[in-house]
Amino acid sequence: MIGRSGNPALNDKTFDRTDRYSGQERMTINGTVNRAFITLIMLLGGAFSIWMLYFEGQNVFPYVIGGAILGFILALIVSFKPTAAPYLVPIYAIAEGVFLGGLSASYESLYNGITLQAALLTICVFFALLLAYKTRVIKATEKFKLGVLAATGGIALVYLLSFVLGMFGVTVPYLHDNSLIGIGISVVIVIVAALNLVLDFNFIETGAEQGAPKYMEWYGAFGLTVTLVWLYVEILRLLSKLRSRN
Repeated sequence: MIGRSGNPALNDKTFDRTDRYSGQERMTINGTVNRAFITLIMLLGGAFSIWMLYFEGQNVFPYVIGGAILGFILALIVSFKPTAAPYLVPIYAIAEGVFLGGLSASYESLYNGITLQAALLTICVFFALLLAYKTRVIKATEKFKLGVLAATGGIALVYLLSFVLGMFGVTVPYLHDNSLIGIGISVVIVIVAALNLVLDFNFIETGAEQGAPKYMEWYGAFGLTVTLVWLYVEILRLLSKLRSRN
């Protein structure tokens, strides 16, 4: 059975949507790692371009909104049509990078050095969990997967509720403030986002073992990127709450 992932881009039914036929190249872990590296490089390229424009005093808001919308649309398409991943994931990475570049620059303008701290923490968490997974300190058991999936779904519903209520001028208590409770909520969300990496590792490993089609390497890279972006943004938000209390 394919491993369950809390990442909406990587779930039980993903490989059910892939073509299973012999005589074709298959997904490998190394291939997925290479695709993930390429995806992150393109994401960083988009981010740095907007970062430079922001600190040159240009209005990057239209680019940021455009990148967010385009990234969301492409993510939906790739999620439901994995065969399109090799063509759309690079574009998604650039669009998401544009969005993250503007977001990061706005935080950096408020708290000097915060983006570097968030990036380093994200990298450290990634490698720590990769090591824990490889050494089986953390095992992706079915109960573990279901727990992370449930927590991820709960967080998604809270964010959706916050977005809808925000359109009517209503805010969800503690979610965005820098109170101790608000900081505690952010810590929990960061932990859940980080644990999704374990599910992604398991999903990619299982897909390679089952001989998924080659294009699924791009899909695996896409799912991993989605989780890393979420983790980075949540760490950035947590650090901003901590910095705002000083």
